[in-house]
Amino acid sequence: MGRLFRNIGWLLGGRAVNAVLSLVYLALATRTLGLEGFGAFALIIALGQTVTGLASFQTWQFVVRWGSAADGPGKATGFAMALDLLSVAMGSVLAAALVWAAQIWLPLPRDLLWLAFGFCLVSLLALRTTPIGVLRLRFRFGMATAAEAVQPVVRVVGAGLAAIFLPTVTGFILAWAAAEVAVAAALWILAAREERIDLAQVSLRRIPRLHPDAWRFVWSTNMTGSLNIAGKQVMVLLVGAIGGAELAGGFRVASQLGQALVHLAQAVSKAIYPELVHAQEAAHGMARRMANISMIGGILAVSFALVFGRWGLQAIAGEAFGVVYWAMVILAVAGAIELIGASLESLLVSTGRAGTAFLIRAVPTVLALALLGMAMDWNGLNGAALTVLASSALAVLGFRMAISSHQQVTMAVEPPSAKPGD
Repeated sequence: MGRLFRNIGWLLGGRAVNAVLSLVYLALATRTLGLEGFGAFALIIALGQTVTGLASFQTWQFVVRWGSAADGPGKATGFAMALDLLSVAMGSVLAAALVWAAQIWLPLPRDLLWLAFGFCLVSLLALRTTPIGVLRLRFRFGMATAAEAVQPVVRVVGAGLAAIFLPTVTGFILAWAAAEVAVAAALWILAAREERIDLAQVSLRRIPRLHPDAWRFVWSTNMTGSLNIAGKQVMVLLVGAIGGAELAGGFRVASQLGQALVHLAQAVSKAIYPELVHAQEAAHGMARRMANISMIGGILAVSFALVFGRWGLQAIAGEAFGVVYWAMVILAVAGAIELIGASLESLLVSTGRAGTAFLIRAVPTVLALALLGMAMDWNGLNGAALTVLASSALAVLGFRMAISSHQQVTMAVEPPSAKPGD
């Protein structure tokens, strides 16, 4: 547990730096662009993240899962890089289709469509989960945190320059694109120092030959990652499609501030997954303890959002964004629930039950997206936030039930221990 908490400390430290800097660039973007301009900016960012989320694979998990073999991470890293190339190809086609269709269903001006397509391509070329996997395999969480800190720093600098020299949606998108490239470059440089990157190992065949269940694991984790994107970025796009750019911008601000806990949940998940893979026998106890600790943190964070949230919104984004206070609080509660469930979901994936984790996440997410229009007709942004809350609650409840069921089955099939004297 000592190494786990140390690794979580590195990740949370990085998230803390990111959170502080994100307040700076969020304030610059919202106050410079206003509600409508920030809404268009939020829709382009959501498009780029949707494309990368749907097309990319959770390659860091593959490096961690198969890279610890006796022959080292070479084959696993080569497989992950081959999947990254496949992601770029598939994602480019998906980006072209989504941006072309955006003029039909998204409130984006036509002159921003090429900018949106360019941002999608940059996001695809800046995929970085493979070098993150190499660093996590060697438990170099400090190095990964240092490299990932490049992104918010470049965003702050870029947002400041955009606010002064190019105070438009284009200026801020260029700043975000530069940050994507910079953080990807930093991670690949550090990963190459840690492990030799052998391009001759790039292959989609070697790992599946060694591990017959490889493709099932690949597609299960990919679909789970896609669902996470659907629950966040696709939600922003649909809010914009239903309610317009201003509501999309408001939902983006509420989500970024209210769901900061989701980022903590992702940090916990990323830190605990390698530990669960390497310590299967102690995995259940480790995940349970982390869930209990996370519950305390979630309660404190939601309390903070209730007391200081309205003031924080208006201080950072301006008076116009104060109307999203209750949506932010609801999303904070959803984030607290995700924080509790992070270790449970990682436990399922680490035991080879990625497909189960996907199904448990899929049903609530699809329901939330299907009911979004009705929820917004009923209560606007608050209704949209409530669909996210319900989805998170159902998913975490499902993770808990699946783990309990698995434990009962395991206990039932294990032979009873011999009694003394037998």
